[in-house]
Amino acid sequence: MNTLKIDNLELTYKNGHQAIRNISLEIENGMFGLLGPNGAGKSSLMKTIVGFQKPTSGEILFNDVNIVKNPDDIKKHLGFLPQDFGVYPKVSAYNLLDHIAILKGVKDATERKNQIQHLLEKVNLWGFKNKEVHTFSGGMKQRFGVAQALLGKPKIIIVDEPTAGLDPEERNRFNTLLNDISTEVIVILSTHLVEDVKNLCSKMTIMNKGQILKTGTPKDLISELENKIWSKSIKTGDLESYINNYNVISQQLIERELYITVYSENQPSDFEATTPLLEHVYFYALTQTNRS
Repeated sequence: MNTLKIDNLELTYKNGHQAIRNISLEIENGMFGLLGPNGAGKSSLMKTIVGFQKPTSGEILFNDVNIVKNPDDIKKHLGFLPQDFGVYPKVSAYNLLDHIAILKGVKDATERKNQIQHLLEKVNLWGFKNKEVHTFSGGMKQRFGVAQALLGKPKIIIVDEPTAGLDPEERNRFNTLLNDISTEVIVILSTHLVEDVKNLCSKMTIMNKGQILKTGTPKDLISELENKIWSKSIKTGDLESYINNYNVISQQLIERELYITVYSENQPSDFEATTPLLEHVYFYALTQTNRS
């Protein structure tokens, strides 16, 4: 079992911007969702975990090794799949993986060959091993990205906005792949899409403005909102009045009709009870920080 422990982590940049505010987390094998809007501090946290930058204060332990003091230790066990990654033109999938494996320290040629074949088969790209990666579709590139992240048999994998731009079929295929690999390693899924966390993660945290708002299992976080979420359709011109008088956590158009969802301990007049969803957990957490 691999364990990542983050304890009282703080990061303030030289310009005075505090990107990480007293974050503490414990993450074990499986899919862990880091959910938050753009600018929430997710990227700053990821860069700090992998040793690209040092925190102002606090500790990060990976399998009991202090990786703030020893950043090279986690790099030996790390796989990373960024949202966008460049590839060399005119290089086949097999040859590019071979090059990346050498950079990752897989020096034995037979071991590299075995790993590459196994991974390309795992991501269903073995039939395209001689095809140039820059010609791949978006979904194929993401699956290739998983293969390169798994080279060297990492113990922790960080995935940044993995399903952005994928069609529903590719998204489902990619999600299944991520789920399969998360049984023996830590996979941290950094995203602003609630759907990705809902589909994949057994534990999650919601982050905004550099701080943790909520942490737990999706099921437990949803249960906290039982009998506290209400909705109704309203006239567009009345929206501001409702915002001023209710704890409105979301609004959406359904068949050109505006619906609002509010949080309340008691049922407001003319509102209907709504079964809470993970989206409601997310929106409610964000509204609390936005009001603070």
